[in-house]
Amino acid sequence: MTKEAVYLETSLISYLVAKPSRDLITASRQQLTVEWWEKRRNDFELVASQVVVDEAARGDSGYASKRLALLSGITLLDVTDDAIQLADHLIEKHALPIKAAQDALHIAIAAVHGINYLVTWNCKHIANAQMRQAINRTCRLAGYEPPILCTPEELAEKEV
Repeated sequence: MTKEAVYLETSLISYLVAKPSRDLITASRQQLTVEWWEKRRNDFELVASQVVVDEAARGDSGYASKRLALLSGITLLDVTDDAIQLADHLIEKHALPIKAAQDALHIAIAAVHGINYLVTWNCKHIANAQMRQAINRTCRLAGYEPPILCTPEELAEKEV
């Protein structure tokens, strides 16, 4: 049986290496992310893209190097013309706002490559229940099955 594929969006990588937060919600998300990484990541084929690498390289050089180290063994998906076109389509059809063009590109890359899940802590534009229907519809109308957009908590171990 082949493993399901998970696209690691940049916020997940950032939460893994960030200084522990004093904000209770952020601290909880950091802990959930570490637990997911330690317990669940090996159950999936992990992928990312150059977009994630570029975003992870920004900011404080110490934290950037830690983020990049986590990504070093991860398969990088190509940013194809089809992915760019789908990302543009997501913006044009108002599935995501224009200011979320990078987020649209993450979704489009995962969709074009047939990835099962996109895991993120970006609940403003990606793992957002109110936007999900428009994102899914736009991807399907363009001929792609959208990835399941979720947080690490939603991709926790399933009980059988």
